[in-house]
Amino acid sequence: MYKRNFLDYLILYFKGLLMGTANKIPGVSGGMLAMVSGFYKEMIFSFQRVNINSLKLLLNGRFKKFFKYINFSFLFAINFGSVSAFFSISLLIDWLIRSPAENGLGFEIEVWSYFFGLIIGSVYYVSKKITHWSYKSYLGILLGAFIGLYISFMEPMAPNDNLWFIFICGLISVTGMTLPGFSGSFMLIIIGNYNLLLVDAVNNLFYTLIAVFQGDFELLGTTNAIEKAERIRMLYIVGIFATGSLFGMVSFSKLMGYLLRNFHNFVIALLMGFIIGSLGAAWPWKTEDFNAVGDLIGYTRYIPDVSSMWFIVQIICIIIGILTILIIDYYEHKNKFIH
Repeated sequence: MYKRNFLDYLILYFKGLLMGTANKIPGVSGGMLAMVSGFYKEMIFSFQRVNINSLKLLLNGRFKKFFKYINFSFLFAINFGSVSAFFSISLLIDWLIRSPAENGLGFEIEVWSYFFGLIIGSVYYVSKKITHWSYKSYLGILLGAFIGLYISFMEPMAPNDNLWFIFICGLISVTGMTLPGFSGSFMLIIIGNYNLLLVDAVNNLFYTLIAVFQGDFELLGTTNAIEKAERIRMLYIVGIFATGSLFGMVSFSKLMGYLLRNFHNFVIALLMGFIIGSLGAAWPWKTEDFNAVGDLIGYTRYIPDVSSMWFIVQIICIIIGILTILIIDYYEHKNKFIH
């Protein structure tokens, strides 16, 4: 583990903030930003430390050793930033994306274009992590790209709020953090529960926290017993979803840690393929499809009007996204050279 000062942890917090923002946006992978930001492997290996040994330390009251063993300060900074994103940057992005009729700025395609550029740049960045190219590397890229594109065009399922299914949604949602190129939020669209878990449940938790801070412990910000019962039900859903996410994060981290240690180049190539495949989900030029009750169930993609001035703006946004990754790569290489 690394010795860090307050500024280091503050930077980690902001990196977690970016990862959490990516986790909220369908088609964008938080794990991809974790890899590009340089903390992916540490995150994977830190979650691996949540095991029987750490449990023994905790139950025996050896809290200092427990926190050091699981790299708690790192995990706290990253995950606190990730959770904070749902109530900060993601709200800003929602405002940028929403149409003026919905009290937004209406820059949906431009925002998607920027993220599309981030993904393209990440393909180059991740390719440099492959230390030895072989036919297995190219096979991994092709396999990953095929899986990613297949998922991008899958038909969504119907919403399901059974608690056992919510737990499974939690397991699936963290693929976006542990598998760069996979978008956990897009997977939630595919299995039908994006609106329930990343819109309704998050808003419910936000308003509940506001009510608690205001001292309203009786009705939790609601006006009657029926609304309160629904709010409590949604809190149960958040709890089950969070439990599934934590279980999935620890489990997938153990799997990814083993694979990275034993099959590094093939795994990186596979992840690179996933990132390429995710371009299908992050395609900027699309319209949202909703069901009869207003749930987001997918997208209809189209070819843009290349003669439009806005198309030029969108291409510039893509270029800025690519340059963002190239600049990160440049400074990472420069810092390694200095040290």
